[in-house]
Amino acid sequence: MLLFSALVSLSFSFGHLVAGDIDPGVLMALRFALAAVVLGAVLVWMGVRPVWARFWRFALVGALMALYFITMFEALARTSAVSTSAVFTLTPLMAAGYGWLLLHQRTGAWVLSALLIGALGATWVIFRANLAALLRFEIGTGEAIFVLGALAHAAVPAVLRRFCQDVTPLQSAFATTLGALVVTCAYAAPEALGTPFMDLPARLWWVLAYLAIVTTALTFFLLQYASSRLPPAKVMAYTYLVPSWVVLWDISIGRWPNALILLGIAATLAALLMLLRAEAP
Repeated sequence: MLLFSALVSLSFSFGHLVAGDIDPGVLMALRFALAAVVLGAVLVWMGVRPVWARFWRFALVGALMALYFITMFEALARTSAVSTSAVFTLTPLMAAGYGWLLLHQRTGAWVLSALLIGALGATWVIFRANLAALLRFEIGTGEAIFVLGALAHAAVPAVLRRFCQDVTPLQSAFATTLGALVVTCAYAAPEALGTPFMDLPARLWWVLAYLAIVTTALTFFLLQYASSRLPPAKVMAYTYLVPSWVVLWDISIGRWPNALILLGIAATLAALLMLLRAEAP
């Protein structure tokens, strides 16, 4: 999940870069199609058979992931990456609720405290330690749309653990990607027919390659591997690191942030250490 958070952190910036170039549904359909080809090739190379039994469960997870990605790009076309990232910090708390609802897992006071500290730290980083900007934050159309996506994304770990424990993460990732592809194609078909694919800018294709291979094929595998070993709230808690990774990417290219942002990064790291301590025997 540490690797997951690092890879996902780049998708917000990349997604905002091409949000106006193509319909979000069409972009997601292309993304899932390419990811399915990549994962299918890996299955063949490793000699692993795909799983078709009870495919509805993979279609359900795929639909949840498709809803998340589509609403993210719909939101990015209406609001900023900062606002969508702020909404995304709600997912670990939502995941704790799904863990109780679907798996009857209780979240103790220690873990709940860690989730709240992580949410505060991540929000502080997202708003670049600017209290005035944080106080000006308002829920607009884009943020409201992305709340639905966050609710869908938060349900994934609990659903995977409830219904997909009898398959390997690779098999599950491939089947889930196919499920997401079917749902997204049904959603995007009208727009796809009118999309001038030959006229799309070059930047869209390299962003598509990153989204498909890295933040779909690879992160689906990582998420499903982690979901079979960690409670849903802890799986989603690693998303608190996403804003901190964005700051680190900025530092790597010479853009140093406000020193006060380090307080938020420290809070997210403290939250993860608290969660690790709660997990220890």
